[in-house]
Parts: sequence; C-alpha cells; structure tokens
Amino acid sequence: MSSLLGIDNGLTVTKAVIFDADGSQLSVARRRVPQSMPHARWVERDMAGLWQATAEAIREAITLSGRPASDIKAVAATAHGDGLYLLDRNRRPLGPGILSLDSRAGEIVDRWSQGSVFADALALTGQVPHASSPSSLLVWLRENDPERFDRIAHIFACKDWLRFCLTGTIGTDLTEASTSFTNVRTQSFAPEAMGIFGLEGVFEALPAVAHSADVVGYVTADAAALTGLAEGTPVACGLHDVTASALGMGGHEEGVVSIVAGTYSINEIVSIEPRLDPRWFCRNAIDLGRWNNMSISPASTANYDWFLDTLCRPEQDEAKRTGGSIHEMLAAEIDVALGKPSTIFFHPYLFGSPYGNAASASFLGLHGWHDRGDMLKAVLEGIVFNHRTHVDALRGGFAVREVRLTGGGSRNPAFAQMFADVLDVPVIVTSTDEAAAFGAALCAGAAVGLFASPQQGARAVSKTSREYLPDRARSAVFEDRFSLYCRIAESLKPLWPEIERLAGQSPEGAA
Repeated sequence: MSSLLGIDNGLTVTKAVIFDADGSQLSVARRRVPQSMPHARWVERDMAGLWQATAEAIREAITLSGRPASDIKAVAATAHGDGLYLLDRNRRPLGPGILSLDSRAGEIVDRWSQGSVFADALALTGQVPHASSPSSLLVWLRENDPERFDRIAHIFACKDWLRFCLTGTIGTDLTEASTSFTNVRTQSFAPEAMGIFGLEGVFEALPAVAHSADVVGYVTADAAALTGLAEGTPVACGLHDVTASALGMGGHEEGVVSIVAGTYSINEIVSIEPRLDPRWFCRNAIDLGRWNNMSISPASTANYDWFLDTLCRPEQDEAKRTGGSIHEMLAAEIDVALGKPSTIFFHPYLFGSPYGNAASASFLGLHGWHDRGDMLKAVLEGIVFNHRTHVDALRGGFAVREVRLTGGGSRNPAFAQMFADVLDVPVIVTSTDEAAAFGAALCAGAAVGLFASPQQGARAVSKTSREYLPDRARSAVFEDRFSLYCRIAESLKPLWPEIERLAGQSPEGAA
C-alpha cells in the first residue's frame, strides 16, 4: 500500500493530510498556530511553535490513518506565500516569521508607488510589490531593524521552513522563488531584481531553487522522532499554496480560472507566455515555460471569520462546547437574508484590498430594521464581489473556458451558488476538501514516481463534486449591485488616506 503526506500551513491553522495513491483522503489533523500582533499592522508567528504544531498534526494524522508510517512514500509541504522567514548564520530562526497579512511595510510601498520602482519591478519581475512581499519587508527591516537585517543568512518562505525542519536542507521551488526577485522571462533569481529595491547585499541569502516535484531531502532522525514519520522518507520541494490549491482542484492549466476563497481572495490562471499587468502577479508556474497569473488580495473569508469572532461570540462558544458547526447555526439567518432585497453593501477590506494599503472595510446602507443575517449576507456578497474584481481583470487578459472554486466557503452551497450568479458563469467545485494539501501530495507522488507529473496525477485522481449554474435573474440583480459596489469603492479612494490619518490623532492631542 502507498500513501502520501501533504502538509498545508495556512495563516491560522497548520494541517497534515494523508492521501491514498488514488487520491482519496485517509486522514487529516489540524493545529491552530497563534498569531502575534505586537503593533498595528504587524502579523507574526513563532517559527519554532509553527514546527511543533505541524509535527503534532503529522503524528496525529498518521495515527488516524490506521496505517504505519512506513506506508507514506513521500512528503511535501505547501504554505502561505509571501511574508518572510529568516535564518541566521547558525541556521536558527532570526526572529518570528512574518505572515502575508502583515502590512507594516505599507508606507514603503506607497513611497515606491510615487517613483519608478513600480514600473521597474513590473517590467523585470512581472509584478508590482505589495506590503507583505519579501522585497518590501526586507527593506522595512533594513530601515527599522538594521541589527536583525545584518544577521540575515537565509531568506525563504513558510513552506521552506517546514522543509528545513523535516530534512535539514535549505532551498525553495520555482513558484515560491518568484514572489519578488526573479526575472519574469528567465524565471530565475536576478541580481538586477534585487537592485530595484536596493537589496543587492543580501542576494547571496536567497535559496537554491528546485522543481516542486524534486526530492530535496529525507526525513531526519530528529524529525522522525517528533512527527512519527519513518526516518529516511523522501521529501519533495513543495510549492506556494496558491499554486498548490489550483493543482489540487485540477485547475493548474491554461484556460482555467482557479478561485480560492480562503483568507486571501485568490484568482489565478496559467499561461504559456508572460503577460504583464499591474492588476495581477505574473509568477512562475510549476514548470519552466509556464506562468501563473495571480490576481489576489487579502480580502476574502478572513472578513467572514472576523464577523463570526466579533459579532457571533455566543454561537462560537456554543459550537465549541457542543462540537457543532457555527456555519450551520447561522445558515438559517443567512438563508432568510438571501431571500429578500437589501440596501447593505460591505467592502471586505479589513486586512487589505485591491486598492492599496490605505483602504479599509465598511458597511454602507445599514438601517435600524436590518439584522445580523442581513449583515452576514452583505459580508458574503462583498467577498464574492472582491473575487469578481480580480476575475474580471484576468478575463480581460486571458481566454477563460472554465472556472473552478475551492476554499472553506466552497463547501457552502449558497456561497458557491453566489459565485456562479455574480460571475455569471458555471462554477465547478471539486470533491477535494483539502486542495492545497492535495496539491502538495501530488508533488510528493510525482517525486517518487507514483505520477508522471503533478498535473497528470491531478487529472488522474481529481473528481468533480458539483457544477453550479448561474441563475439569470439573480445574476442581473448582482450585476446592478456590483456596479454600485465598484462606484462606491472608487468614490472612497481619496477618503481612505484621510480616514487612516485619524489613527495618529488622540482626544488628548486634539484638546
């Protein structure tokens, strides 16, 4: 018997998922990984704590699978992209890992937008830098924590840290390498890319690059003792979680828009040539000669989670006490709200937006007769509208024949139907609950010869769960609402910076 372990580390939860070689899921184990927010706009995590939580999840997943660890033929990890994970010269964590929700470098990005950096970066690297990109975070460290910056020996991403903990080897893959510093045409690290940001001095700290399905090491004795894995189990290089999700749902190919409704609003499509536009990142796909065009923002279901944590605390506590589902508890409220018209709009910019660092979230059109269900409906609609903003950009640049959806929200039929209605196209939801972990497992399987390639493995074992067809009447209503949603956002653009300036004022100072 053969099985594969896919590790998926998100922004709040790390998961270990074991799949049979036929793609069926055998077990999953999760651990929450606490975030630290010591200052406004800082979002961090302890790197040692992340590894400990991941190791616990792996051990539990092995137990739940009912199979011996020796049955696992290979392992690969995926994790949130961007952000920053650093090691010093002793190969020890150099401070906490910085997550892709972090926006401390927003002022640096705003400064770059006023000069030539944006245009230079787009032309050479295929993307405009953003607040949580490695480029902006490294410059922030150089300007604000020079002692830490001077001690940098290795620069890599979250999943590369997990690979290091498993194998003791340092490196990254093509997809992760292209978050800031690759030449978009050669698809390899370029000193001139570092030069755009004044970071030439740390070019040597960038990791070696391998294919996502290359074996890059083996589980060490220490890692085996901690995780329960068999010592010597092959470990594949792994990949960025955006790409892993598209691969896991069978959508990492030309003509398919893959949507991940998770913490981030992720919308992506593969091309056979680089096509540059500031509305998307043109990054490396799994294979050389392929590019993954990603239109994204940190403005998806993190807004829904915030609403639940902030305004549904009694139900959250009840769900934890009884082991029930908070989503099922609130379903009736949402269903009632979906069945009636509403004046409420929600712009889901709690953690970021397509409009830059200054944008903030808001409810508009709220009246005294509205209830929590009406607000929840507006939150879900705002999330889908934000996805449409990104999908429309991709549809303007690429031929689209199919749309696929995954992420926690995709398991809610009403939410999935809203995507079909808002996008006005059929939307396919696959049966793989853990698409990103499955994408990592496909790379692990290809690394040891179980699949000819990760993509062929996906085509062989992925299964379609359901296709949602747009309802023309609802699509027409959403079209009118989306138009107004966009006009409101445009009208707020000059006001958002003024709103943010209020954060620097205090009642005492005003007096």
